[in-house]
Amino acid sequence: TLNRQGNDRGTQYRSAIFYHNETQKTLAETSIKQAEAEKIWDDAIVTEITEASQFYPAEVEHNDYYTRVGDRNPYCTVIITPKIRKLQKQFADDLK
Repeated sequence: TLNRQGNDRGTQYRSAIFYHNETQKTLAETSIKQAEAEKIWDDAIVTEITEASQFYPAEVEHNDYYTRVGDRNPYCTVIITPKIRKLQKQFADDLK
């Protein structure tokens, strides 16, 4: 969802891939085009692809959040876990 994660809204909640060189940019663009062509998700992918610039680390409590609390957080359980499983299945199918 564009600029949103659950009830949280704003550009700080956007989905983004930050690239450092043209090869990374091309790989990101190709990956998104492939996922859209394969219709992995019903909605369009709104992940922004933008050049990396100044990096501001998140507060410690946000680091590895899903790994630490994913199975105890309803949002992660209902929204994030199914997306991860879908990606894992897609990658497993691609390796066959």
